[in-house]
Amino acid sequence: MIEKKKVLVIVPFPMSEEHLANRRAQLKGVKLSPYIEFHFRGVKAGPSSIASPADYLYMDMAVFEAGLDAQREGFDAVCIDTTSDSGLEALRSVLDIPVISPGKAAMLSCLMLGNRFGIISQWKFSVERIWKMIRRNGFEPFCAAVVNYDSPSDVLNLLGGKEEIVFPKMEIACEKAIEAGADVICLGSTTMHQAASYLAKRLPVPIINPGPLTYKIVETVLDLGVTHSRKAYPKSIAPQDADIHIMFDALAGADHRE
Repeated sequence: MIEKKKVLVIVPFPMSEEHLANRRAQLKGVKLSPYIEFHFRGVKAGPSSIASPADYLYMDMAVFEAGLDAQREGFDAVCIDTTSDSGLEALRSVLDIPVISPGKAAMLSCLMLGNRFGIISQWKFSVERIWKMIRRNGFEPFCAAVVNYDSPSDVLNLLGGKEEIVFPKMEIACEKAIEAGADVICLGSTTMHQAASYLAKRLPVPIINPGPLTYKIVETVLDLGVTHSRKAYPKSIAPQDADIHIMFDALAGADHRE
């Protein structure tokens, strides 16, 4: 009998089981082996949005804390449910199991399918964050455009209830990216996953849906029996795991109301 593999999917915001269901719905976007199961977990505490470098730092730490014990808990891999790749490098430095995140992976996948990609983003605050990631990974020559469709992110409800308004705006943003030279479109956030099918039916170029992509990548990595390079992600010589847990346990139990 084949033993099932367990994958922890870290959602970078605190949320209820009801709202986690919106994230879990990404599993419907890809066909996966019956021998792999995905467990979704929100962070204990974190920013309510990611609009500034201060938010990025907080999210990095929140995701890092949420995944610190994944290997000891019996998980075979970790997925991070944000294209910001928050906490990716830090978690790879402490875990031997594969840690997969959709930002860089989605851009690399775009370049397997075309020559230049375009990314659509929800609102103005995400544009510079996306460009920073593009530049950091050396993808600037291959990115035709990052187009903002001006709809603030809703990290709990995602696009639910707003389809008739938001989906056409996303389609227009994709068309602008194509006009700028993109031959592949990448959704700029896993919170956009509900629009992937709509856009794929209407656009003349491939659409990369980052969340489901990571689930297929982690399945492949587990099948191949490989993980990230320890040379690229060396372990800490003085781990502070307990301190990180203490901080976030305190934050999770704190009452910040005035």
